Amino acid sequence: MNAIYTPAASARALAVYSLTAATFLGASSAPTPLYRVYQETWHFSSGTLTLVFAIYAFSLLAALLTTGPLSDHLGRRPVIVGSILLNMLALSIFAAADGAPMLLLARALQGLATGMAISALGAGLLDASRERGPLLNSLAPLFGMGIGALGASLLVQYAPAPLRLTYLLLIVLLAAEALLVLRLPESASRVPGLLASMRPRVRVPPAARGAMLRILPVNIALWALGGFYLSLGPTLARSVTHSDNIVVGGWVVFALTMSGFGAIALLRGLPTPRLLMTGSIALAAGLVVTLTGVHLDSAALFFAGTCLAGTGFGAAFQGALRSVVPLAQPTERAGLVAAFFVLSYLAFSLPALLAGVMAHELGLRATTDLYGATLILLAVSTAVASGLGKRATASG
Repeated sequence: MNAIYTPAASARALAVYSLTAATFLGASSAPTPLYRVYQETWHFSSGTLTLVFAIYAFSLLAALLTTGPLSDHLGRRPVIVGSILLNMLALSIFAAADGAPMLLLARALQGLATGMAISALGAGLLDASRERGPLLNSLAPLFGMGIGALGASLLVQYAPAPLRLTYLLLIVLLAAEALLVLRLPESASRVPGLLASMRPRVRVPPAARGAMLRILPVNIALWALGGFYLSLGPTLARSVTHSDNIVVGGWVVFALTMSGFGAIALLRGLPTPRLLMTGSIALAAGLVVTLTGVHLDSAALFFAGTCLAGTGFGAAFQGALRSVVPLAQPTERAGLVAAFFVLSYLAFSLPALLAGVMAHELGLRATTDLYGATLILLAVSTAVASGLGKRATASG
């Protein structure tokens, strides 16, 4: 715990930063069930829909590359509040959107805001508690994505003003969180070098580089899986279940992310190497079950496999974070968190974009097979490497 925090202040900071991180990720997944409504309402192409997904991911990456260490120089609170205000602007544009151009602008601003927020919130959680910070850094994004996708799909299906209500509710929540953040103590001292720190580069401290390479295969697999589910998952779910209900798409994202949330909460006591290996095995096994469900048109197998893969997602994500983030010094934390998420969001966005192109050329199910098989190989490679490393440690 940072020296400026009393136990009570630490608990408040953990709660506020976790809730804010969950809201940012919830807001990022909220448009997922709306894509179909946008496309039907404004009659734009699948290519435009892919661009909407891509522009968020790439603007987020741009923010991580340039503003990742910002809070190490300006302080956590100014960067977090600034990112909240930018996200509120993006959500206002979403609510007022009347066509694809405004949708693209809103999504780009949302990516910038989320990229700014991720590293500052992650570093703030670590400042408040080195013990609980990594756990909450894992829990908050999964909780937010699951609730955001399911909540938005329910509002779209059953509530009035489906293209506006979700965003208005998120604006109110973010405004309240900005006030709560301002009431917290500042945990990072201002240090010089702001402009130099904003030169685009990935900053991995030497102490964390070996660990970052070891977790890379499964980290690619789990984030690529998340990107697939948030882009093509609802369409695949409707194909398997033969249902046109928008909520089905929300449920499949919820099943993946909340299974991950549960795995993190239940398996947090495992040693980090075992957690990483367990997550890798569960991720690979879940994908096998999911692909079987797709081929048999079995909704039960599809959702069961999604839950198992989500369990692996959560365990491996927590194992990956625990492997690298605590290795940074306090002045390196925001930069390392940013580097971790740069690599993660590249895995989140690029494979999903490729899958969108492949689905147009090969069909969704053939694309799902190739995509799933690749992720299985990546997850298995990490499980094997973890097992060999554990055996070498035991024999040594």
